[in-house]
Amino acid sequence: MKDLSTSSRASNHGSLWLIACGAALWGLDALFILALQHWFTSIEIVCFEHVLLALYAIPVLVRRRREWLELGAADWLAVLFVAWGGSAVASILFNVGLAVGIRSDAVNEVLLLQKLQPVFALLLAAIVLGERVRRAYWPWFAVALIGAYILTFGFTWPSLTHASAWAGLCALGAAFLWGGSTVMGKRVMRKVSFPTMTALRFGSALPLLVALTLFGHPNWSRVADGLGHWAVMGNLIYQTVVPSLLSLLVYYRGLGGVKASYATLAELAFPATGLAVNALFLNQTVHAAQWVGFALVWMAVYALSRMADSSDLGERSVREASAGTAA
Repeated sequence: MKDLSTSSRASNHGSLWLIACGAALWGLDALFILALQHWFTSIEIVCFEHVLLALYAIPVLVRRRREWLELGAADWLAVLFVAWGGSAVASILFNVGLAVGIRSDAVNEVLLLQKLQPVFALLLAAIVLGERVRRAYWPWFAVALIGAYILTFGFTWPSLTHASAWAGLCALGAAFLWGGSTVMGKRVMRKVSFPTMTALRFGSALPLLVALTLFGHPNWSRVADGLGHWAVMGNLIYQTVVPSLLSLLVYYRGLGGVKASYATLAELAFPATGLAVNALFLNQTVHAAQWVGFALVWMAVYALSRMADSSDLGERSVREASAGTAA
């Protein structure tokens, strides 16, 4: 029994390290995205990422066409929410939030607000999937909203005259859409496999992103100049492969071996890495309001994950929403 206990603890520690590593990779997002924004607009960055992701999506969709050809109209609406909302619009909002945030010392705010994704996911899971929400959820939901308000507006009355407020609103929009994509994705995955759902997400988002890119009248000479630099192409490939695919695989590999509450603790590697990188390379400072707001948001998410540990259905919602940033 002693050997089994020791082996179990070692397995849990290994799983926690995998979760922490996956979360830490997301914390590098801001640094690489902001570097790309010297050459491309936010829409162009997301579009180019999805062009590369199509190299994965198209073969999967062809090989597994029997799965998605059987989807009904309601299923396709859910797919479009995931693809257009979660993969396209949410990614654009996150990029825009970073672009505004770097000019208003609010990049940390954009990152920290992503911890709200599980809170939104649980709410939407109750509405869309009919999952049971405990009465204790609502007080913690209120705490999370208060934390989000403080992160966005500080200890002042709301004002949209400050750029940091717009950065926060973009981040909140991204968090809501990514959290909602978790719920809609679960609905579709009753009929299709995870690889097929991932391919549908990336593949269905591409036509919208191409249309938005063309509608924005891109500066093709600047785009060509940017793509002609190996460092820029390497950055674009990194952004596509690491946050969207590799970190997700590492995260899910570790997720199966631990409780949701433990995973929430390990996921602190995301804000920790993000804050450190932003301070060292982007000269971003962490304000008192951001500490207080993040503490409230994290307390709410941790409390919800503790509740989810006793409910398999709720646990899946919390776990999958935690990976929304990367997906």
